[in-house]
Amino acid sequence: MHVTPVIFICALAYATAQGPDHAHGCTHGSCYPATGDLLVGREKSLKASSTCGSRKKEPYCIVSHLQDEKKCFQCDSRRPYDPVYNTISHRIENVITTFKPHRKKSWWQSENGKPDVFIQLDLEAEFHFTHLIMTFKTFRPAAMVIERSADFGRNWQVYRYFAYDCASVFPGISKGPLRKVDDVTCESRYSDIEPSTEGEAIYRVLDPSIHIEDPYSPNIQNQLKITNLRVNFTKLHTLGDNLLDSRVEIKEKYYYAMYELIVRGNCFCYGHASECAPIDGIKDEEGMVHGRCVCKHNTKGLNCELCDDFHNDVPWRPAEGRNTNACKKCNCNGHSNQCHFDMAVYLSTGNANGGVCDDCLHNTMGRTCEMCKPFYYLNPSRDIRDPGVCSACDCDPDGSLNGGICDGHDEPSLGMVAGQCRCKDHVEGPRCDKCKSGFFGLSADHPLGCQACQCDPRGTVSERPPCDPVSGDCFCKRQVTGRSCGQCLPEHWALSHDLNGCRDCDCDVGGATDNHCSMDNGQCRCRSHMMGRQCTQVESGYFFMALDHYTYEAELAMLGQGCSVEQREHQPERPATWTGTGFAKVPEGSSLEFSINNIPYSMEYDLLIRYESQMPQDWEEVRVTIVRPGPIPTSSPCGNTIPADDMLTVSLPAGSRFVVLPQSICLERGISYTLHFEFSRYLNGNNVLIPGTTAANILVDSISLLPRYSSLEMFIGGDPASIARKQSYERYRCHDGAKSVARPQISDVCAKHITSMSAIINHGALACQCDPQGSVSSVCEMRGGQCRCRSNVIGRRCDHCAPGTYGFGPAGCRACECSLEGAVTRFCDQLTGQCPCSQGAFGQRCDGCQAGHWGFPNCKQCLCNGHAEECHQRTGACLNCRENTGGDKCDRCANGYYGNPVLGTGNGNRCQPCPCPDGPNSGRHFATSCHQDNRNRQVVCNCNQGYTGSRCEECAPGYYGNPSRPGGRCQPCRCSNNIDMSDLDACDRRTGECKKCLYNTEGPDCGVCKSGYYGDASRRNCRKCTCNFLGTAQTQCTARDECVCQRATGQCLCLPNTIGLTCDHCEPNYWNLASGRGCEACGCEPNNAVNPACNEFTGKCQCRDGFGGKICTDCQENYWGDPRIQCRACDCDPRGIETSQCGQKTGHCVCQQGVSGVRCDQCARGFSGQFPNCQPCHQCFGDWDRVVQNLAVRTKTLSERAVEIQNTGLTGAYEKAFRDLEEKLARAQGIVNARNTTTEAVSSLMELIEDLRSQIGETTDVLNHLEGDLTSVGNSNVEASNELSVLEREAKELNLTSDQLHRQLDILKNSNFLGAYESIRSSYNKSRDAERRANQSTTTTPSTVSQSADTRRKTERLISAKKDDFNRKNAANKRALGDLNAKAQTLDMKKINEKVCGGPGDSPCVESHCGGAGCRDEEGNRHCGGLNCNGAVAMAENALEKSKHAEKELNIAMKEVEELFHKVADAKTKAEEAKGKAQAALDKATNTKNKVERSNNDLRNLIKQIRDFLMQEGADPDSIETVANRVLELSIPASPQQIRHLAEEIKDRVRSLSNVDAILKQTQDDVRKAEQLLQEAKKARNRADGVKSTAETVKRALEDAKTAQAAAEKAIQRAKVDIGETEVRLAQIESETSSSEHDLNNAMDRLGNLGRGIDGLKLKRAKNSMAAARAEETATMARDKANDAKQILDGELTDKYHTVQDLVDRKAKTVQEAKKTAERLRDEAKELLKDAQDKLQRLAELEKDYEENQKKLEGKARQLDGLEDKMKAILNDINKQIQIYNTCQ
Repeated sequence: MHVTPVIFICALAYATAQGPDHAHGCTHGSCYPATGDLLVGREKSLKASSTCGSRKKEPYCIVSHLQDEKKCFQCDSRRPYDPVYNTISHRIENVITTFKPHRKKSWWQSENGKPDVFIQLDLEAEFHFTHLIMTFKTFRPAAMVIERSADFGRNWQVYRYFAYDCASVFPGISKGPLRKVDDVTCESRYSDIEPSTEGEAIYRVLDPSIHIEDPYSPNIQNQLKITNLRVNFTKLHTLGDNLLDSRVEIKEKYYYAMYELIVRGNCFCYGHASECAPIDGIKDEEGMVHGRCVCKHNTKGLNCELCDDFHNDVPWRPAEGRNTNACKKCNCNGHSNQCHFDMAVYLSTGNANGGVCDDCLHNTMGRTCEMCKPFYYLNPSRDIRDPGVCSACDCDPDGSLNGGICDGHDEPSLGMVAGQCRCKDHVEGPRCDKCKSGFFGLSADHPLGCQACQCDPRGTVSERPPCDPVSGDCFCKRQVTGRSCGQCLPEHWALSHDLNGCRDCDCDVGGATDNHCSMDNGQCRCRSHMMGRQCTQVESGYFFMALDHYTYEAELAMLGQGCSVEQREHQPERPATWTGTGFAKVPEGSSLEFSINNIPYSMEYDLLIRYESQMPQDWEEVRVTIVRPGPIPTSSPCGNTIPADDMLTVSLPAGSRFVVLPQSICLERGISYTLHFEFSRYLNGNNVLIPGTTAANILVDSISLLPRYSSLEMFIGGDPASIARKQSYERYRCHDGAKSVARPQISDVCAKHITSMSAIINHGALACQCDPQGSVSSVCEMRGGQCRCRSNVIGRRCDHCAPGTYGFGPAGCRACECSLEGAVTRFCDQLTGQCPCSQGAFGQRCDGCQAGHWGFPNCKQCLCNGHAEECHQRTGACLNCRENTGGDKCDRCANGYYGNPVLGTGNGNRCQPCPCPDGPNSGRHFATSCHQDNRNRQVVCNCNQGYTGSRCEECAPGYYGNPSRPGGRCQPCRCSNNIDMSDLDACDRRTGECKKCLYNTEGPDCGVCKSGYYGDASRRNCRKCTCNFLGTAQTQCTARDECVCQRATGQCLCLPNTIGLTCDHCEPNYWNLASGRGCEACGCEPNNAVNPACNEFTGKCQCRDGFGGKICTDCQENYWGDPRIQCRACDCDPRGIETSQCGQKTGHCVCQQGVSGVRCDQCARGFSGQFPNCQPCHQCFGDWDRVVQNLAVRTKTLSERAVEIQNTGLTGAYEKAFRDLEEKLARAQGIVNARNTTTEAVSSLMELIEDLRSQIGETTDVLNHLEGDLTSVGNSNVEASNELSVLEREAKELNLTSDQLHRQLDILKNSNFLGAYESIRSSYNKSRDAERRANQSTTTTPSTVSQSADTRRKTERLISAKKDDFNRKNAANKRALGDLNAKAQTLDMKKINEKVCGGPGDSPCVESHCGGAGCRDEEGNRHCGGLNCNGAVAMAENALEKSKHAEKELNIAMKEVEELFHKVADAKTKAEEAKGKAQAALDKATNTKNKVERSNNDLRNLIKQIRDFLMQEGADPDSIETVANRVLELSIPASPQQIRHLAEEIKDRVRSLSNVDAILKQTQDDVRKAEQLLQEAKKARNRADGVKSTAETVKRALEDAKTAQAAAEKAIQRAKVDIGETEVRLAQIESETSSSEHDLNNAMDRLGNLGRGIDGLKLKRAKNSMAAARAEETATMARDKANDAKQILDGELTDKYHTVQDLVDRKAKTVQEAKKTAERLRDEAKELLKDAQDKLQRLAELEKDYEENQKKLEGKARQLDGLEDKMKAILNDINKQIQIYNTCQ
């Protein structure tokens, strides 16, 4: 919508009525109705919220009229105003302008003292509102708001704010100036208290000061349009007395009163009308502005806001100036009289036409009825307005789209032709009545017209249409069939785009039953247990047979006379050259007979014989006879066999291991045969056996039946595939690979053919049938079927032990280990393992002596003192000693007995029961052993654990009971292992009651933790309760660190809402553990907080966006206010604030020191200067300020007292003061009321005013002080809020980080299922591997489990053997320890404390910082040692620190050693490289020497001639010039290419040098000489004499070069000699090293044998020294128990220890002798090793000499190179001199 220009005229201060433009009216442009007062005629539409006297008569007073006596009046607005009868009515209609004489006598007036009042005008239509004028009778309002509505009161918008103090009344509203017409600002000029009457307030909608570019813009239009107008009065002007006096009389003079209200505007017609008419139902009055427009320009509507009917071709728009923007009539080409406007159409036509016709006639349609309806087309020969312009279509409804619709009109750009049919997708033709190519079956039901040819493109020929257009049959490729060409021919599959369409099945000729396969996946029909697409694979647990699968072992055949079985042991490192367990040894003339009953397939077989010839000549004749069970039927597969075919003869060549019979044999499935082999003759009649040789015999290994390929249909079928198979089988000689036992790698071609043969012969695959005990798994090799055997197991099925082993089982077979000395052969019985023993040998391995003897093979009689008959075969230890004896020779008494049973020692040779206190079988025997003391002949008992006393009749410490009575026993004290077992008083020795509980336990059985401790007493882990003092109930704590908890779990008794084992944190949604009263609820605002939880320490909730504060009830950071209403940004001056956050409730900023104000933008009290440069005031200000503050306090006190008196009525004490105050007020009132005011009265009034001002100033100071206090409090609050906000943000970030990590974890868990699958699969493989290793460890021998069992059995035997001796010694040790314990009780711990802990021994634990025995620290741990303590503990700690430091230094040193080692290795590598480079340098030096010699010869001749010439006395310059010319004519004896090649060689040599700097240094002198020569040559120009000296210098240089060359040649010659000598010495060293190495190997073999002997001796020594180790361990325990009292040890314990030591020494003598022998052999080996090392050292020295010679050679080569360079430089100098001479004049 747009606004007319009259708006700007109406906006002037003197608004006048605007009539239509009479120059042109509404015809040639916009036109507008007249402007007037919208209130005229609308008294009923004007209302006020408050009217004085609307319900009853009400009094009111006025402030003015000081000269009048009457100041108060009455109002009664219950009836309208009447100038005669009702002049006190002040209704709102009184403000309407009437231009009557009583205009100033009628007004509208509100109720007394009511500040919030509004006046509202409700219009019946939309109007333009330009401005309003209000004339007030009383003070103008201190604040008011003008609002308007454009939707009849549903929504209101503010036009303008008016206020005396905008900042305080309307905070946040801008005070201007206006920048846009719709800015909302606050204005103060119409809100002053003056004038007191007839003050005006004017508001203009469009401010004249603002330039408006487009007066018709929607913004301007919206700003002017109103339906309702409201003026809100919000604050009254008062004189301040209402603040001091709240009586009703005071309010009677404060109210709103208005003389006149003018609302200027006009009818809103958008420039389409020049006049307005009354709306229906509205009464017409003079001067009234009506609301219904009389529309022009083809418009209609109340405000001309619509286009007239059938005038919608352009959008409705307001008239603008000379442009009427009239609505345009629609164009429907005479086919319709109705239309509507469409904006989309209007825009699409480039804003030209937007009318859309409705209800088109004559079969037309479209926006302008310009198109024909469906099934009609626009006839191009007729006019568009012709009723018959649309003709019917002529299309086949079956093949046309939409049932026969044609193109409605011509449109070449779109390919449209009027009347043309539009065919379906699969139809063609003018009438759409034919199917397209590739389709068939025209039908109306088909959405596309015709059906597509259902031809599979993979199987259809592509050069022609795919199918017949009528029947739909497809044209297929050669190997494809079917109506749709979607199937392959039989024996084909994989329909594709190939030329033939399908592939051959190519099923395996043997693995598949036929050549048919699945059309989908090509799977062939496999034989039994075959798999794979082509049936070329076997199922798990099955295999393909090898050609020699049907093999029959000769050792299992029926042996003839003289034959024997010869077993042969398998060598693990060598492949076997035989099958089975061995051979059948057959002599000449004997025979073998094989029974065969497992023929799998009826066919021809080749007979293979494997053997090993023992004779030098060929075996002449072997007769083979096939014995059949009966005659052969002629109808059987072998029906053509004649008897002669079963009689075969063959010879066995001596140089071969197998032979195949020349004629095959025919065998049938399911029939048993016998093959008889007769080895009839070794030599023929012409040969004679050599005298002295044994009879002829031969080793027969086995026979095999090899299927003959020429008998199988797959090779002889006659088809091309069979012929190709036969040719490849013969070409690759597949039949020969199965003849030898050690067969070569089979080719893939043969493997495929043999696989097919196996499947045919066996009707599928063969089962592995691996023996579950002898094989590792049930799966065998796919080809041949060999199972994976366990250790020492053989056979294809792993079903029997290898020769030389026995005990077939899950662990494999064990080696026989037959003794070489005692067994006849190395082979044992495979079931029992019994070796065949020779005479005099016994045992399973034939390695033992007969009963009563030991020490095989040198058997000796057992020595058992007559108490046993048998002893151990290896050690000679007696077995099963009688008469209560024991020991290796039955030379000591058994446990529980004492005596000396050794023969020949007297004493009755018998063992007596130990009286401890009774014998072993008495029921009261409590000793492990006893012995008789040699000195006093007393029996000493070695008591059992828990017993003590000379006869073990008492219970030991830590035990209780009464062993003295029958059946009595000593039992361990049931004290939960929480007492000192060495303390006699730890528990009662009779009752077992626990008395001294340790480890913080208590109770009758020390089974619970002490009060204040918790844990499991049975595990000694009672720990001190660690309850949090702030979260634990105070009744449970005696001190801050002394609290009681639940003894089992350690749970403390928590305060309310406190949780945790130690009550150390709050429950969820609680905080403030530090209060000591339990946790408080967070109280987070549920609608504003993210969750109900808060910070456990600060209580700060995690708020949502837009909220802040502790419980999220405040605004967010840097905002203040009430978040439920509005949050405002903190408006603080950044130069004066401490923090950016202001007060959450007040918005007060947190100011810096010296700054104040709500915004912190002014200097504070006590500071001066211009903000922000605030400086502290002088010190005097502080002094006066304190005085003023004191007065303020006193005044405030008096004021509070006055208020109290006013409330209580106790005014007696202040009655005089009140009278004085009343007198002053009366005088002031008299002065005010006096009409003729004098100067004195004015002065008095001014004094009173000054008094009031001083009081106001004092009140202001008080307010400033309060403001300062509030500011400081606000500052503190802001700081706390900032800290809480920081913590909140950190917590939020942590929560977000945690959430992100959780989400990422979920993503990883849920997304990477492949990774999870791989992980599970890897874990499964590891588990399988672990299972396999675990099985191996339990089933294999030796395994970890079996070794552990052996170790355990050995340990048990040793324990049982040494048990008595140990118990006896242990009892003696216990008695000694008891004595020591008694002595230790009397010892003084003072010195020990001083030595161990470092502190005085007699000082209490509290005073001694070093601690001591029995001292504990605060945590209950033992306390000994510490800082500045010189005891053993402190010294040990220091030593430990030093050792750690030393360890670090050692680690550093080891790293340095490793680095040195690496450097040495690098140096060695570089030395090898240098050696190679030296050799290369030698070769290059030789070549260079030859070149230099040739160059030197040429150079000598030239130099000699020049020198002879220069030596002549008569050589003048002319002659010199002639010689120089001759020299210049000479050319260098080398081409440029040769020179460049020489330069490249020199560069290569320079690059190969590794020490260029040294070479440059060596050649520095030569370079310097060359420079000198150059200087001398330059001087020759002036002095001809210098020519001779220069030549002399050249000569000397050449002689030096010659000398250096000779030296180089000598060095090269010496190097050659050195190299030759080195090679000779290396050869000698190599020879000596090889012999030494041979001797060293022999010595190592001897050492190995000796090492095995030593191992046996070590085992014996370990057994013999175990008792000594146990005794030594017992003695160590005794020393530990006695602590530092070692010097007191004496008596029996020392004697026993020495006795045990002597016994150990005696038993170790044999071991020592063996050890000496081993050391002697070791020394011999060391000498041999040393000799070898010396020779290696000599070799290293020679290598070093060689390297030094190489270095010398390299130096000489470098010198030679330098001389060569020097020589070239000299030649250059000569050439330069010659050039100089040539230029001489």
